Amino acid sequence: MEKKVMMIRNGMSFVVNALEKKLEEAGYSVVSVDATVEAVNAGRKGIDIFLLYLGDFVSNASELLVFLKDLCTEEEKLLLLLGNPMEIATVEEIIPPALIVASFERPLNIEKLIGELDHLAYVTDEKARKKSILLVDDDNAFLKTIREWLSEKYRVTIVMSGAQALMYMADNTPDLILLDYEMPVTSGPQVLEMIRSEQKVDSVPVIFLTGKGDRESVMKVLALKPDGYLLKSVDKAALLKALEEFFEKRKYEQLHEMQK
Repeated sequence: MEKKVMMIRNGMSFVVNALEKKLEEAGYSVVSVDATVEAVNAGRKGIDIFLLYLGDFVSNASELLVFLKDLCTEEEKLLLLLGNPMEIATVEEIIPPALIVASFERPLNIEKLIGELDHLAYVTDEKARKKSILLVDDDNAFLKTIREWLSEKYRVTIVMSGAQALMYMADNTPDLILLDYEMPVTSGPQVLEMIRSEQKVDSVPVIFLTGKGDRESVMKVLALKPDGYLLKSVDKAALLKALEEFFEKRKYEQLHEMQK
């Protein structure tokens, strides 16, 4: 298993050098780059895990933070923050906490950091074998919770709007879309309509997530002919079971079609 990370820092220091040495001793290949969009973009090929070593520069790094947010959203990159509470809070004003895998406050607990990296390296090595799910919802807390529930078994990409979902699908084809029915600006039904009008992704299954379980609301959702619906109040066990049954049923249907 290849263990590779990108260290994004504003210049070199004794602490950064020591950290890189510890990571290399733990078997990691460290690509160290300046905290600029150009440097990150030039060195990011083949890297899924990004360590952002924070400092005073972060208050003037909005362009870099937006770029990292887009990478986490569109390319499923994994971002970890290393800094003090104020610096971390500054980053979270631009990058939603749901997109940040972990935050480590200085002074760093190196063993804990390496343990988290080892887990993430294993996850990225295994994720290509997993079904991919695009989760679309405007609720940060809900996104983070569902991603945690599903990430052990599925590759989960999260976006916070219909526009972001469509941008993601311009270059990616998920195995399933879990789509919030009620979203501002572009609603779930509107997103579904746009997906069904795009030949590249029109066959991607869509399951609506809805907060309303009364008969009238459910009938309204089903009238749009999604591939299913789930209540947002569903618990972890029920959600995992529903998705397992969905993929099993779809596998059976695809095999049946191939035999015709």
